[in-house]
Amino acid sequence: MNSLEITPLGFAAGAEIRGIDLRKPLTNAQHEEINKAWLEHIVLVFPEQDLTPEEQIAFSRRFGVLDNHESQAPSTLHPDHREILVLSNKTVGGKKSGTYNSGRNWHTDLSYTSRPAKGAILHCKEKPPVGGDTMWANLYLALETLTPPIRALLENLEAVHDVSMVRGIEQRDPTVVAEMKRRNPPIIHPVVRTHPETGRKSLLVNQRIRRFLGMSDDESQSLLAMLNAHATSPEFVYRHRWSLGDVVMWDNRCSCHVALGDFDQTKPRVMYRCSLEGEVESGRIAENVAGADRESMLQAVAAVS
Repeated sequence: MNSLEITPLGFAAGAEIRGIDLRKPLTNAQHEEINKAWLEHIVLVFPEQDLTPEEQIAFSRRFGVLDNHESQAPSTLHPDHREILVLSNKTVGGKKSGTYNSGRNWHTDLSYTSRPAKGAILHCKEKPPVGGDTMWANLYLALETLTPPIRALLENLEAVHDVSMVRGIEQRDPTVVAEMKRRNPPIIHPVVRTHPETGRKSLLVNQRIRRFLGMSDDESQSLLAMLNAHATSPEFVYRHRWSLGDVVMWDNRCSCHVALGDFDQTKPRVMYRCSLEGEVESGRIAENVAGADRESMLQAVAAVS
């Protein structure tokens, strides 16, 4: 059997894989080669695929347990296959889709749940003539290029991830938003995590973090702004320009991504996504974790001065 054609697309992340028809079941050798490339390149692109929902589900299952999308509003799922989240800007029943503006800020999939996704497989079904790109950031490099004092600060730090921080969420159908918030209370995760397969550490930061535990809101926002700006620096990012039929899979355990709104919103953009369930529950529900209050701190300092 000929090995797959694997071509790197970027320094930080991204590789194209040709020489395979994803409609057919993977051999064990193909699975091993793809998984090895996935761990190395973080984002894999399979061009010119035309998968049915069943074929996408079958391919995705080779890489992990599929998420049952308990965190999502049922109306956003494929009507016949709840393993597939439909990302669409089309109107449904005279209303905007519950996912019409999904992914518009930097995020790691399902970090607002106790079990962030292992990865995801996205299939481009319809696309606008221009734009609608997606960018991924390598969070290994983001951590490894921080100075030692900052890394020491982050090593035991925890952050509150909140679904209400999803950009544009309040513009969606109020019933969909209420359902998402009900299903997803704020969750605490460590800021530094270890990849279960590679053993490398990476940042878990994105624009859906509300604050850091033990810090004031001002401190949290300043540190978060710095970390997010650093993590999404151009040298850590791969930008994908979609073609119809592309299948893209990414490792959610060491990356974050953003879906750009850089296209004519009257043109359809439809993606089918399968999510791989995270291997372990790394988060806990945020209860009684109010940040350090600046006024209280000032009063405490005055009392001992």
